[in-house]
Amino acid sequence: MSHHDVDTPVTEAQARAWRVGDTVTLNGLLFGIRDRTQIEMFDRGRKTRLNLQGHAVIHTAPNVRRVPVSAKFPAGYEPICVGTTTSDRMERFTRPLMTQYGVRMIIGKGGLRDGSQAAFQELGGVYLAIIGGTAALETTWIEAIEDVDLDDVNPESLWQFRVKSFGPLLVGMDSHGGSLYREVASETQRRRADVLASLGVKA
Repeated sequence: MSHHDVDTPVTEAQARAWRVGDTVTLNGLLFGIRDRTQIEMFDRGRKTRLNLQGHAVIHTAPNVRRVPVSAKFPAGYEPICVGTTTSDRMERFTRPLMTQYGVRMIIGKGGLRDGSQAAFQELGGVYLAIIGGTAALETTWIEAIEDVDLDDVNPESLWQFRVKSFGPLLVGMDSHGGSLYREVASETQRRRADVLASLGVKA
């Protein structure tokens, strides 16, 4: 297991070098995205002017405050609390994010499914897991909200964050078919069978 301190964007080769159990810290740009954002982009055909090529997206609808535009707040927003939401319900958007926009990394909670695993393997990407309940800490890793698009669906806009030392994040799914979530599920079922057997219960 290795740690990777990287500047975004990353190449396919970089993403393919990471394995389940590795940790990653990001510096540079990070894009906030959520259900409604992707419904607008992929179901309703809306395009974004932001360049996601080689970047990470994080499943979030941040708590922000409107402020006057300044050097500190170039998009006119101050980040108040930027937490991460559960990824599973956004499963169907992984492949189009990668094929249409070149996204390499998806950050979220709880993992994704087999369709995303296949996309990571074919296209060269990873799922980076973040621990639930760490929103306050995550917010300290964000230096600024640099830009925002599709802002009519705020807070599920497409957010461009400038981040520094964002992480460490755990590689939960990699481009080699590895999945921490599958490993945990398998181990859980094994232990469940052992416990039932010890109680004389037939599974």
